[in-house]
Amino acid sequence: MCMTAKLAAARRKSIAAWLAAIILLIPVALTAHEVQPSVASLSMEDGRARLDLRLNAEALLAGLDLDGVTNTDETDGSDAYDQLRLQEPEVIAARLRAAWESLAPGMALTEAQGAPIPMEITDIEASEIGDSTLARPTRVLLEGALPQGTAAVRFHWGDGQGPLALRHVGVEGGYAGYLTGGETSPPIPVAGGAAQSGWAVFADYIPVGFAHILPLGLDHILFVLGLFFLTPRMRPLLWQITAFTAAHTVTLALGALGWVAIRPEIVEPLIAASIVFVAVENLLSDHLSRLRPVVVFLFGLLHGLGFASVLGEFGLPEGQFVPALLGFNLGVEFGQLTVVACAFLAVGAWFGRKPWYRARIAMPASVLIGLVGLYWFLERTVF
Repeated sequence: MCMTAKLAAARRKSIAAWLAAIILLIPVALTAHEVQPSVASLSMEDGRARLDLRLNAEALLAGLDLDGVTNTDETDGSDAYDQLRLQEPEVIAARLRAAWESLAPGMALTEAQGAPIPMEITDIEASEIGDSTLARPTRVLLEGALPQGTAAVRFHWGDGQGPLALRHVGVEGGYAGYLTGGETSPPIPVAGGAAQSGWAVFADYIPVGFAHILPLGLDHILFVLGLFFLTPRMRPLLWQITAFTAAHTVTLALGALGWVAIRPEIVEPLIAASIVFVAVENLLSDHLSRLRPVVVFLFGLLHGLGFASVLGEFGLPEGQFVPALLGFNLGVEFGQLTVVACAFLAVGAWFGRKPWYRARIAMPASVLIGLVGLYWFLERTVF
């Protein structure tokens, strides 16, 4: 092969490598934590059913389909949604009341045999306008009379409404479950006693933890990719992932127990700063230094607090703290390993041993990671 042909082949490989790296990073350039899960607390006493819902009212009013979506910009109706997020709380509350008749079937309580239990809005508390890039929760309180003799109820969560954590509170052995759009809960006894087994809770919380990485944990994805792009060798990556896992497991447990609590306004900018740090170090070094696992461990403590805040949003079923925590943490680990596996299949397996891998893939990718992390840091501290 002549020199010209070799250069052309090298250029084609370089372009392919760049495209692979950019394609890998496109999803993480989107806004972090755009789609948030909904949470419902159900209580039934004195012949009344009361439902305390925390949800994304703007998404419901705009008719967005949140099932399997990482970012609302990917859905039809995103323009209307963005306009609603800029409305004052009283406007959102009024719009929600006006639209309730059409929205109610997606939040329906029924007897176990299927007879509807009418629920009326008793109060709506919409959050103040904050960071326009993040969903703001709205609290909706519903109440209705239980038909005489009702022994159990079901709750239906509508298509396109995304994930929901449902809790039956105020009784021993209350139900705790995780519904996706279009699902209906199993029968929930009014008197309680429907608590899931430890294994069932463990299994339920694995997808919750996984979803917090893929697709919702875009800042955590960036951090893991930053670890990946230090060097194509597997041993340094394993050292870093081990340090990160050990650290976030500790603070996830402490945060979930309520023993450690740091405001998100502090944690989120520091998580963004951790992304910038690993990206910059990737540019300055091509090997694992002795301090890198220590630094990764310290940053892992911060990420664990971020995981704990999400777990706190869902709540932990009474008496099943350990299975839920272990399941969530295992789901997080599966998510992280999936990110690493995708990165390896996209670029590492094809180009990792090439002499130009660091210059043409790892360093440009680290620059992109660092820039996105810097943007998030400024967005969370300045803008």
